[in-house]
This record gives sequence, C-alpha cells and structure tokens, in this order.
Amino acid sequence: MTVSANVEQTYTQQAQDYMNTVFETVRTRNPHETEFHQAVKEVLHSLIPVFSKNPSYMKLGILERLVEPDRLVSFRVPWMDDNGNVRVNRGFRVQFNNSIGPYKGGIRFHPSVNASIIKFLGFEQTFKNSLTGQPIGGGKGGSDFDPKGKSDLEIMRFCQSFMTELSRYIGPDKDVPAGDIGVGAKEIGYMFGQYKKLQGVYEAGVLTGKGIGYGGSLGRKEATGYGTVYFVDQMLGDAGLSFSGSTVVVSGSGNVSIYAIEKAMQLGAKVVACSDSSGYIYHKDGIRLDTLKRLKEVEKKRCRDYILEHPDAVYTEGCSGIWSIPCDIALPCATQNEIDKASAELLVQNGVKAVGEGANMPSTLEAIGVFLDNKVLFAPAKAANAGGVSVSALEMAQNSARLSWSMEEVDAKLQLIMKDIYRSSMMASMEYGAPGNLVVGANIAGFLKVADAMMAHGF
Repeated sequence: MTVSANVEQTYTQQAQDYMNTVFETVRTRNPHETEFHQAVKEVLHSLIPVFSKNPSYMKLGILERLVEPDRLVSFRVPWMDDNGNVRVNRGFRVQFNNSIGPYKGGIRFHPSVNASIIKFLGFEQTFKNSLTGQPIGGGKGGSDFDPKGKSDLEIMRFCQSFMTELSRYIGPDKDVPAGDIGVGAKEIGYMFGQYKKLQGVYEAGVLTGKGIGYGGSLGRKEATGYGTVYFVDQMLGDAGLSFSGSTVVVSGSGNVSIYAIEKAMQLGAKVVACSDSSGYIYHKDGIRLDTLKRLKEVEKKRCRDYILEHPDAVYTEGCSGIWSIPCDIALPCATQNEIDKASAELLVQNGVKAVGEGANMPSTLEAIGVFLDNKVLFAPAKAANAGGVSVSALEMAQNSARLSWSMEEVDAKLQLIMKDIYRSSMMASMEYGAPGNLVVGANIAGFLKVADAMMAHGF
C-alpha cells in the first residue's frame, strides 16, 4: 500500500470514528427519539467521504452543531370544542438551522406528532432547503391535534390558539411556516388571520401556502407531487426509462399523492393504486383522477368510497398491502417509514424499476438498502420531495416583490429547480465515490452549502 493510500485510509477511519461518536451523542442526548435517530444516521453515513477529504469540518464541530437545533419550543394549545368543553393539545416548533436563510418548514397536525418527529422533519428540512438553491434555512412545527372529524369552527379555534403562541417565534425574516399533513389552505388562512390580529400588520411573507386571493402562489398545492415526478423523470431519463407506458403505484391520497398521480398521468403513466390511512384501492385499468379529486378534495370522503362509483376497482383494508401490487415505479407519498424491508423486497420481487419518495422519509434504512442492493433507481425524499418548499420560497419572493406569477411561470421555475437538484445530487455522488447513489449525493450536496455557510459565520 502506498503512503498516500495509507493516509487516505487513516482519514477515512478518523471520519468513521467521528461519525460514530456524533451519533452516539445524539442517541444519548435524545433517548427514545427513534425517527430523529434514523434521519441523523442516514445523513452521517453519507458524509464519511466528505469528512475524509475535509477534516477541518471535524475541528470546527460542524456536525455537533448541525445535529443540535438552534431551539425547540413546546407549548400548550387549549381550545374549545363545539360542546363547550376545553381541550388541550401540545404544539411544537423546531428552528434547526438558519445559516443560509430564515427557518422554513411546514406545520403538521396529526396525532403522531411528537418531539422526535418534529426534529427529524426539521433536520431533513435543513438539507432539503439547501438543495433547492433558495435562501431558506430548516425548521418544522406541528401539533398532536387531529383535524379529522372536527368541525370548521373547532379547527378555526384550534388554529387561532396555536398561532397565539407560535406568533412569538416567527416572522418573514425569522421563521416562515407552511402547511404539511393536516394543514392546508384553510388552516393556513385561520393562522394567518390570527397572526395579523396579534401583530397589527399585514405581513404576507410570514406564512406560505396561503390562499391565492391574499398572497398565495399558484402551483403551491401541486408543487410537491409535481416536483417528485419531475425529479424521478430526470432519474428515469438518465437510465433510458420513462413514465410513458409505465405502471405506477402511489401511496396516500392527499395533495402530494393526487398531484403526483396527475403529473405521472400527464407523462403517459398508468397509475393503478392509491391509499389513505384506512386502506388502499387498486384499479387495474387506471385510477380515475377526476373521481379521486372530487372524493378527497371536495367531498372529503375516504378511498373506500371510490369503489361505489367504480365497482371494477378493489378496496383493501390496511395500508401496507399497497406495495404488493406489481408496478414499474413506486411513489410513496403518505408518511414516514411506510415502506419497510419486507415491503421493499416484495416490490423488488415484483419487478419495480424506480422508487421516488414524495413523503418525508417514507422508506426505512433497511428498505433503502434493499433498493440500492438490487440496483433499483432510488430518489430520496430530501431531494425528490423538495418541490413544495421550493414553491413556498417562490411564494416568499412574490410576497416580497408584491408580485403574482402565472401558473406557467411557477411551474417552469419548479421544473428548473428540480432538474438542478437532480444534477447537483448526481454530481456530488460521482465526486465522492458513489456514482448514481442519490441518497449519498443529496446528503452531500445539501450538507456542503450549509456547512460552508456555518464556517463563514464563525461559531
């Protein structure tokens, strides 16, 4: 072995030891936060070649600073239901890193929300936002409030109480929340109205995902689903494949799923399945998008109601079985860790060629390993899922300039952003010895911009 090879091996071992030390510190400081541990572990493993080449990052404690959020706020959210009873939920906001811009990340209303989930989402958001090329840092928020089954008045009262506390920590140049699971334009509207009352000023840029009539951006609702398909389309094209003529399975039936389905269909795919938290539908001749949109967006019904109008479709209780349906392309667009190792192996067995993550961290680390080991094209969430926050940043730009862009303008910008994310991720994967591994490439490309900004700012 040459001297240079020995030196390189030494640096690699030092980097590996450093990553292990940082991860053990994260586990010790954050016991029982399994989702946060998972997100950190995936990123740290990818960064070993970066730290081997740039040991100065270790000396300056870049990772120790990155895995610790600037602040995590937890607060009580009391609200009154329609029967006059006072109910109490817990709210969160994590401001993870603002080295390249104000904190930016969605608000999630779901019973599963806790500190671990909010921190994993904020950590991922930091790298995702970096990849977009937009000047935005990473943050996230939410509550264990469940909007399902609640009246509009109950949702309004909850949102107003939530914003009464959250308003202390946000602002157009400080922290700009958006929507996420359980938080759409209606909820954003209630929160924006309460913020406006509390602050006494009209700051359109304090929230994104607003209604079109008061500072929202055209294309925001479609952005995450469209962006996922645009990214996957780039990945497929480099491999000589295409959505055209492909069979696609999409989990979920919210905004991300519906508009991933829509864009995949526009590109010539046949989408045969989608799901909600109760079960999934399989329509071998292809999902009827107009029916799905009406049921989910207008009538607020469940997937099981689809078969009442299309009896040739099949509804199955439970969500995980959707990955047993043979497909060329799988787009998990529902929630975290919905594809485990067994589901990944079943997809591979059934001939899947590509997987594009439309949700945040929808595949477990073991599932990702199965896809990569079997040469399945894999588009990781922090890259493929970045369309939503990209258009949120475009909404911020429109608000700042007092402008409103057309749907065509926004969509053209989104396509360019997703193409740039793909190219930067692919280039990083090649530069750091893992050609074609977009998990490694996206983690590295996202990290470098944040790390270099942190170094420029001192400690």
